[in-house]
Amino acid sequence: MAKHDPDLSLLFQALSDPTRRSILSRLMEGPAPVSVLAEPTGMALPTVLRHLSVLEDARLIETEKTGRTRLCRARPTALQAATAWLDDQRRIWEARTDRLEALLETLQDKGEADEDRPGT
Repeated sequence: MAKHDPDLSLLFQALSDPTRRSILSRLMEGPAPVSVLAEPTGMALPTVLRHLSVLEDARLIETEKTGRTRLCRARPTALQAATAWLDDQRRIWEARTDRLEALLETLQDKGEADEDRPGT
């Protein structure tokens, strides 16, 4: 995966907003029309539509218009890129802390060995 993957940037930018995370969480329960998604936010419909647009640009949701109703549904597979990136970061940091722990143990062992030597 590229260090600065634009799709990943869009995904994290979309997830950075609590309203969008709330909408996405609701859509993970099942598809819903825009009016249902807008109700709990207390926001004007155009504002909610902008949030939905950001989620759609990040490919986290898809929308389908039937008549006057726009139905939204989550695309859970889109989260796999974020999960993969976070797993990579976890492995990197765990390796770093493992090396730090090994260094500290080496230094402690060396310090104990120095204390056991006469004249130190």
